[in-house]
Amino acid sequence: CNISLPKTIFAHGWWLIEDTKMSKSIGNVIKPLNIADKYGVDSLRYFLMRNMVLGQDASYSFEIFKERYNADLANDYGNLVNRIFILIKKNFNNKIPKPGNYNDVDLETIANTKNLSELIIQNLNNLKIHEAIEDTLNILRSINRYLELKKPWKSVKVSVEEGSESATTLYISAELLRIASCFLYPIMPSKTDQIIQALDTSTNDEYNYDTSFGILKPYHKLININNIFPRID
Repeated sequence: CNISLPKTIFAHGWWLIEDTKMSKSIGNVIKPLNIADKYGVDSLRYFLMRNMVLGQDASYSFEIFKERYNADLANDYGNLVNRIFILIKKNFNNKIPKPGNYNDVDLETIANTKNLSELIIQNLNNLKIHEAIEDTLNILRSINRYLELKKPWKSVKVSVEEGSESATTLYISAELLRIASCFLYPIMPSKTDQIIQALDTSTNDEYNYDTSFGILKPYHKLININNIFPRID
């Protein structure tokens, strides 16, 4: 066929059930399509990428899946999405606010995201997908810490004018959320695309998933998004 032979072949490890190999005779086989149907394809994709180190075995149980989903997706990601969208909808007429001058806390948070972005790209290039995901989650966690420091729910009571502290805080938070969602897009294309499209309403054909800071345009109207990662009880 005149096709070159592969120079590198990547092989992942075994998925185990509580440290035991799956076996029809034992009866511990998991049907991944059932998990995807019940909890969403993206949730399953995220778990598989996050909990396995390429080349090593990994263990699955519903409790492990549930714990990972609730901690990373429902809490760290989903709650942050809700928080930012609600504050912008309530105080800025559901439009991306125009930021003012950045203070030291703002600049430190932006610089931290840029540093993590470099680590993410490096880990992806080295096929350390689980570490790239953890670095991306650290961006989301840093946004939560940033919001706790800046307390925009208090600063909106002082001013919601363009360039105000509350406008600046929520612009930065929304933009860093977009960047983190772009990095998670290859892992969870459906859910992250909903978030990205809600932030700037570009079409898939036009969007290039640029992870540079400053892509979001002020006054751009948000699309409503509700409880994108409901908690598993």
